[in-house]
Amino acid sequence: MRQHSYLKSMPSSDFDDLARQLRACRICRDEPRYGSALPHEPRPIIQGSISARLCIASQAPGTRAHASGVPFDDRSGTRLREWLGLDKATFYDASKVAIVPMGSCFPGQDAKGGDLGPRRECAEAWRQPLFQALPDLELVLLIGQYAQAWHLCDGFRDGLTSTVRRWREILSGPQKPRILPLPHPSWRNNGWLKTNSWFEEELLPVLRSEIRSMFKLDH
Repeated sequence: MRQHSYLKSMPSSDFDDLARQLRACRICRDEPRYGSALPHEPRPIIQGSISARLCIASQAPGTRAHASGVPFDDRSGTRLREWLGLDKATFYDASKVAIVPMGSCFPGQDAKGGDLGPRRECAEAWRQPLFQALPDLELVLLIGQYAQAWHLCDGFRDGLTSTVRRWREILSGPQKPRILPLPHPSWRNNGWLKTNSWFEEELLPVLRSEIRSMFKLDH
């Protein structure tokens, strides 16, 4: 399984400084490299610190997150916290949990009201230095197809369902930090969750156990 170079051991950078620079970024609005410019004012959203041990590699902020500036500030966030077994305080503790989306700004919506995919400029400009600045990561959760395709490279060639089905193989692989693929917690995936009951029956108990051990939780 080929890995991106930033997942290998590298010198750490200042995450807080990078986050400040990212929050001022306007590449997708002022210098778009792929298609038309972002149709609204950028509001990059990111969370983390040099001490974070868990990383949520997500897709891009939605409409509510764009309005509030808080990642996963919607029903998807509620479901994701249930999957992890984390309360809000721990989930939003930047010293423990990093949230690094593939695209840091809300990308807008398509004609049917669905969120567009994350802007490609963002990952190209920011992803490698951000992961260099997170040296203590133990586990990276790959939320959805965009994060899985980026982190797993050729290992994603068979699509999301096949990739998530291989979760045991991927989690036990030699890469550091370890990685675990997950579907997006959006309500739009309710049908997928019903069809793939093994996800909640087999994968989630292991994930919650990993999180409890990592953060020394009692429940």
